[in-house]
Amino acid sequence: MAAGQGPRRERAANGTAPSARPAVFVDLDRTLLRGASGPVLGRALREVGLLEGPGLPGEGLLYAAYDLLGESLATIGLVRLAALRTRGWPEAEVLRAGELAAPTLAGMVQPYAPAALAAHRAAGRQLVLATTSPEQLVRPLARLLDFDDVVATRYQVADGRLTGGLDGELVWGLGKWRAVAAWARARGVDLRTCWAYSDAVFDAPLLGAVGNPRVVHPDPRLRLLARAVGWPEEPWDRPPGVLKLGPFELADLLRPVLRPEAFPYARFVLEGLERVPGEGPVLLAANHRSYFDVVALALVVARLGRPARFLAKQELFDAPLVGPLARALGGIPVDRRGDPAAALEPARRALEAGEIVVVTPQGTIPRGRAFYDPVLRGKTGCARLAAATGAPVVPIGLFGTEAVWPRSARLPRVTQVLDPPLVQVKV
Repeated sequence: MAAGQGPRRERAANGTAPSARPAVFVDLDRTLLRGASGPVLGRALREVGLLEGPGLPGEGLLYAAYDLLGESLATIGLVRLAALRTRGWPEAEVLRAGELAAPTLAGMVQPYAPAALAAHRAAGRQLVLATTSPEQLVRPLARLLDFDDVVATRYQVADGRLTGGLDGELVWGLGKWRAVAAWARARGVDLRTCWAYSDAVFDAPLLGAVGNPRVVHPDPRLRLLARAVGWPEEPWDRPPGVLKLGPFELADLLRPVLRPEAFPYARFVLEGLERVPGEGPVLLAANHRSYFDVVALALVVARLGRPARFLAKQELFDAPLVGPLARALGGIPVDRRGDPAAALEPARRALEAGEIVVVTPQGTIPRGRAFYDPVLRGKTGCARLAAATGAPVVPIGLFGTEAVWPRSARLPRVTQVLDPPLVQVKV
């Protein structure tokens, strides 16, 4: 098989190349995946008996630095050394290792990547995995994720065994750009109509060659370059606008201080948190009694220790200071006067990414006699999100928050520290 060949290669009946649909070239490590694929591939190679003993000296430290800071000349040197170790390996066993590794690697896909790739697929574009990793090892992953093709480094094979050399050049830096350009020429694809996604400054030649470059989780050098030349940054590990400092979201950094003790003017009883699933999409649906509900629900989310997004009215996000902070923390604005389906789309994407979405189906704090109505009347958004995504709905009852912050008050009653009202949160 020639270099760059991969799954789902299609040709017309007359043998001509497929139609020149635009392509989307996606880097693998730290772009499509949350980290490096090397450790997973290494374990699979050991499982089939091709690798024995510990890895190369310093391999673990290099991968840790890679996950944190991105690609370096040292990690590429590791890739070159890895090729030399393959001499004499049966290609069939290498392919089997790739099959073993594929499900684990698929579990490392960035949470918001599937939705982005699905949008390209729906628009009729080809999805191409473009990576320095060995094609024999990543082809099964590309097939599992429904990519159309692979452009990758290929180990040289003779008589069914790897020689320790490469079939063509290393698909990295200028080599990746040349490999992608050759792939496009062979299929009549104009790179100016294509997309490319990468995290590494070494992929700058490829990003500069396509009409729609995107940087994903960029290393420090690529972030500077992207801002200088105007390449958009598209996060696949979180929603747009959510602030992240290194590996931590702002909400992660605030979690240690989000404790009941931080609010001495209220006493909290939190019950039933163990009923919230520990993984997968979840809709937390709460009644709405007070502006202080935000604090009560934030305490729940902090205890759960999972990424969570809050639906809130658009007016909150329009406010100075509060609005930007709400976005940075993962809030989802809902324009109640606009298209309901459009308002719920960000929440749907968050659920499809396996996150928690917190919603108050009533939409606003009830006014007048409705505040005391024992039958709560909600809007349909929560049910529609559950139906669209299959996410379970976990109800939360809030009691007593209005005694801390009445709707009529501009600020919470922070002076009640000697006799704080009871706030009950029941999942």
